[in-house]
Amino acid sequence: MTKSILIKNATIVNENTTFIGDVLIENELIKEISSEIKTTKNVEIINAEGKYLIPGFIDDQVHFREPGLTHKATIATESRAAVAGGITTFIEMPNTVPQATTQNLLEDKFTIAAKDSYANYSFMFGGTNDNLEELLKTDPQKVAGIKLFLGSSTGNMLVDNEEILEKIFSSTKMIISVHCEDEATIRKNTQEFVDKYGDDVPVKYHPIIRSEEACYLSSSKAIALAKKTGARLHIFHVSTAKETELFRNDIPLEEKQITAEVCVHHLWFSDKDYAEKGTHIKWNPAVKTEKDRLGLWDALLDDRIDVLATDHAPHTLEEKTNVYTKAPSGGPLVQHAVTAILEKVKEGVISIEKAVEKMSHNPAKLFQIKNRGFIKEGYFADLVLIDTNKPQTVSKDNILYKCGWSPFEGTTFSSTITHTFVNGNLIYNNGVFNDEIKGKRITFNR
Repeated sequence: MTKSILIKNATIVNENTTFIGDVLIENELIKEISSEIKTTKNVEIINAEGKYLIPGFIDDQVHFREPGLTHKATIATESRAAVAGGITTFIEMPNTVPQATTQNLLEDKFTIAAKDSYANYSFMFGGTNDNLEELLKTDPQKVAGIKLFLGSSTGNMLVDNEEILEKIFSSTKMIISVHCEDEATIRKNTQEFVDKYGDDVPVKYHPIIRSEEACYLSSSKAIALAKKTGARLHIFHVSTAKETELFRNDIPLEEKQITAEVCVHHLWFSDKDYAEKGTHIKWNPAVKTEKDRLGLWDALLDDRIDVLATDHAPHTLEEKTNVYTKAPSGGPLVQHAVTAILEKVKEGVISIEKAVEKMSHNPAKLFQIKNRGFIKEGYFADLVLIDTNKPQTVSKDNILYKCGWSPFEGTTFSSTITHTFVNGNLIYNNGVFNDEIKGKRITFNR
């Protein structure tokens, strides 16, 4: 049994309202929410006056690199960074070593997380050209979904057989999450630039190699297939303004068969940042133009894009500082995603209520996660306290990722996350971690 905790005088943000009140946590759950809760004995009191209390960020796309790539990251190191960053639940991708393309290999990852994860967790099952039978054994109540790579981000996980793709789309009612970039377009573009520059292609050409056309071709094709087959499709990391036209906002999220995600880096950076950041902001899909960045914000704000995520994908500095063709794509983001979005709240780009909707409420709705993502009585107490008047500068000495670097190094954010509760346990408190208690496997109302 966890001890009871009373959070007093917090500015609570939940379901498009903000109000000052108290939250009582008991036995992992939110017991009571009220304008004032009288204290009883045996309750730990946390004074949250002047701080925002939000439901923990549910990050629907991370790469924590375990098993097999643990020189870059582990479930322990990255989930620890995540809770320090206000992420209380993550959904991790199948492209580890070995890849999670059988039920046994998928369960191996759940076993590691049960032992090591600071945050709550689920994992996606990886679809390939030849594992449909295994894919169909995935339990919808216990596993977040199916992940397909429709672009070459990850070796032999590329599903490029049209017939098999249609079969997968037709055979499962689970959410199929896709990475959409057209392989033929990327190969052709890469070859042109390598012919000209050799391996040392200037990184500013990354968004021209992995172009708007490559993204749009793949996304529109996946959507057409979903409409044809009735599949439940979720498009990861939309990176172009053009793609946002493919999504609708005239029905509630719960009724959508086709949904979309945008990542923090595509909202924060644009191609003008390559000059300073180089391969540190080399992602797939690529960070594109300022017009794309603003178009993604528009789509997030008008609900064509449903959720915000990180696509946290660490590599070592040594790997990232390679020449263009050898520098892997991806970067670490879980520790600073919430504070980056709060910076945009401060700038007036997005309201805090809308930010919470996209980071917490909507991922819970989209994946039908049981009793998480909201500040509601009876729900798990996955909560985050934020001091919006406590600036912090990202530097090597306060980065928690195993890889030891961040694309945000040198950036000063106005806000600091002070407390993170996972299942009612205070896991992170002003820089101090509770290493004794681990997160839980999330379940789904399906």
